[in-house]
Amino acid sequence: MKKEQGFEKAKFEIILSGRSNVGKSSIIRELTGKKVKVGKRPGVTLKPAHSLRSDLLITDLPGFGFMSGVKDRKQDIVKDQIVRYIEDNADRIKIAVLVTDAVSFIDVVERWESRNQIPIDIEMFDLFNELGFDTIVAINKMDRIKDVEQQERLDGIVEKLGLTPPWDQWNYIIAPTSAKKGDIKTLKGLLRKRLHDIKRDDLFKYI
Repeated sequence: MKKEQGFEKAKFEIILSGRSNVGKSSIIRELTGKKVKVGKRPGVTLKPAHSLRSDLLITDLPGFGFMSGVKDRKQDIVKDQIVRYIEDNADRIKIAVLVTDAVSFIDVVERWESRNQIPIDIEMFDLFNELGFDTIVAINKMDRIKDVEQQERLDGIVEKLGLTPPWDQWNYIIAPTSAKKGDIKTLKGLLRKRLHDIKRDDLFKYI
């Protein structure tokens, strides 16, 4: 996949990646105020969706994994396209946000592990780190986890990512979110801190 045309101005890219229907598009809508296609049916987004503000490009990558009405072969093609897009644009991608589902993440990972396979979510997390992206994990749909269970759930998720619990020692890369409730303040804070660290406070107005 060649670099997409029309984004020559973009010098700084933030990508959001994750399993189908984890809420990437909803998070981007909350982040940017831009209306993007949000669907209840997994796999609505089949190609990257972009929002270009100044020289900042925010990209919603297609969801990977199960897609309703999409054959397995097509799912593999979409996964390959995602990886190719990331590799082709690695020089301008500065921040990668892996969006996960707080409700289903552990179950999905354990299902893959039971087949002695590496879950795609974990592959993506490792790929982002290998490529040197500043990586954030947005754990979405936290509003669906009871308050008394949230600490244990977050600890379980970071452990599956290969990190040592408790989760809050990783609070500079872990962002509990509830996009449907409009609660993405932790994610916004982590993004803005990274922009500030590289002296790009001018981009705050776009996030």
